[in-house]
Formats: sequence, C-alpha cells, structure tokens
Amino acid sequence: MNQPLAYIHPGAKIATNVVVEPFTTIHNNVTIGSGTWIGSNVTIMEGARIGKNCRIFPGAVISAIPQDLKFEDEDSLVIIGDNTTIRECVTINRGTKAYGKTEIGKNCLIMATAHVAHDCIIKENVIIVNGVTLAGHVEIGEYAIIGGLSGVHQFIHIGKHVMVSGGSLVRKDVPPYTKAAKEPLSYVGINSIGLRRRGFESSKINEIQNIYRILFQKNNNTTQALEIIEAELEATTERDDVITFIRNSQRGIMKGYTSGL
Repeated sequence: MNQPLAYIHPGAKIATNVVVEPFTTIHNNVTIGSGTWIGSNVTIMEGARIGKNCRIFPGAVISAIPQDLKFEDEDSLVIIGDNTTIRECVTINRGTKAYGKTEIGKNCLIMATAHVAHDCIIKENVIIVNGVTLAGHVEIGEYAIIGGLSGVHQFIHIGKHVMVSGGSLVRKDVPPYTKAAKEPLSYVGINSIGLRRRGFESSKINEIQNIYRILFQKNNNTTQALEIIEAELEATTERDDVITFIRNSQRGIMKGYTSGL
C-alpha cells in the first residue's frame, strides 16, 4: 500500500493489503477494508467507510459533503459494503442529519458517472448503470437494476428485483418485482427474466404476475386492488412484500399498465 505519489491522511485507517494507486487523496476519518483497490485520481473524503474487496476506479469522489443547502457540516457517513465496484467518475455524497449516512450494500455495481446523493440507501446486489442520478433520500431494494441515464426524484423508493428502463424519469415509487418504462413511468410487466436468474420457480413468478394483474390490469383502484389481493391470494412473502411496499408509499406508485407509446 505504500504509494509515495498518493496522499493518505495519518488518521485514515486502511488495511495493510489495500492497493492505492498514484495521485489519489484519502482524507482523515476514513476506513478501508482489506483487499480493496483504489485507482488513481480518486478522492475519498471524511466519513467514508469502505468494505473489503471493493474496487474504486479513477476519478471517483466518495463522501463529499451533500449538495444540500440545509447541510450544516454535521458528522455523517458514506458506507460502502464488501465486494462493491464503483466505476469511473462516480460521486457519492455523505448523509445529512436526516439519516446520518448514505449507504451502498454489498456486491453492488455503480457504473461510470453515476451520482448517489445524500441519505440514499441502496441494498445489496444493486446495479446502477452509467449516468444515473439519484436525488437525496432514495431507497433501492435488493437486486434492482436502474437503466442508464435515468433520473430518480428525491424520497423515491424502488423495490427489490425491479428493472427500470434506461432514460427513465422516476417520480413515483416502483413496487417490487416489476419492470418500469415509458413516460410517465408505467408498469410494463414483472421482471420475470431477473426473477428466473435469481432462482424463482415458475409457480412463484405466476403468483407475482397474478398480484400485478389485480393491481394494474383489472380496472381496480389501488385500495380496491390491495383488498382483493389480501382477501383472495394466499399469504406469501412476495404477496406481503407488495402489499407492505404500496401501503408504505409516501409518493404513490407508478402508473398501471398501458399499451400506448
């Protein structure tokens, strides 16, 4: 790790087998786990907590202060889980007093030029594609994929196993297991390919399809649909995930199925 062309603050806590390439700057109050590789021209600022076996590519800026006028220099963190890859020129801002942290889970891939704003919570195995911008307080569930150049409004929740089409404007919450596309963002089916890749059986995929037919394709309003789903469908983890997500939605969920352009 001894790299004379990098600046590492004496207060940073860096495991002995971390590789830091030339021209990188690591500030005070930073922790980096074993096996992590930090490329050249990376800036890691105060409050970063980076896990084991991560890869951070050139030009990334981790744990800069939030782009939030309410920020008052309070102590806060960026937490990055083990085995996560941060590609070129990604920016990840630390939290505010609202949550106190911005957190990215294990095994994530954040592709080049993406921006993760303050207080975002990204769960494990998420893929954020090139040029995606997440505003503050966005939450993304496990195994979700956000297509390139998408913009996500502040306080949006995106459920687990979701696929959001590239170039989307995400202004409403996106329930779990779905595919979202079009403008305004709409339900275009469930993420059956992703679910199969994650080991979901055909019977379970059919169950999820039935839930969303009631919700989005049977001319029910959301309240009616949830009552029918709860009354007529067997209680399962997936059914309850959908019901809980929608009932907890603060911004409302995306539009239902449409066959229009």
